[in-house]
Amino acid sequence: MMLMRTDPFRELDRLTQQVLGTTARPAAMPMDAFREGDAFVVELDLPGVDPESIDLDVEQNVLNVRAERRTAASGDDSDVLIAERPSGSFSRQLFLGETLDTDRIEASYEAGVLRLSIPVAEEAKPRKIEIRAAYGSRKEINA
Repeated sequence: MMLMRTDPFRELDRLTQQVLGTTARPAAMPMDAFREGDAFVVELDLPGVDPESIDLDVEQNVLNVRAERRTAASGDDSDVLIAERPSGSFSRQLFLGETLDTDRIEASYEAGVLRLSIPVAEEAKPRKIEIRAAYGSRKEINA
């Protein structure tokens, strides 16, 4: 007969690390996405990230967001007492619809939030089509 030590919190720890990440493997950057007029807006939380470390690129309607947060205590003369804030490289992929204009994406970074504004492509916007009757009256309908 073999004795096995059980730890009821081990599974909870494993699940927590998967959701929240660890310092070795940080969690994904939290995101909000919403429509604002003729654009889709994406806001990603990246507190403590140097804007110079943020890299954005679009390839075949996939937007890649990469950023890096370095720890303040990285010198040889520092002793880390507590390290709860995730550091390292973060990345996220966003799959953009065909109706978005990926050539006109605007990005800004303020107060730890990366804000992307992705306009709807002109050809995807609703437009009015004029119908002419044979006897001269006109009527507009939404297409």
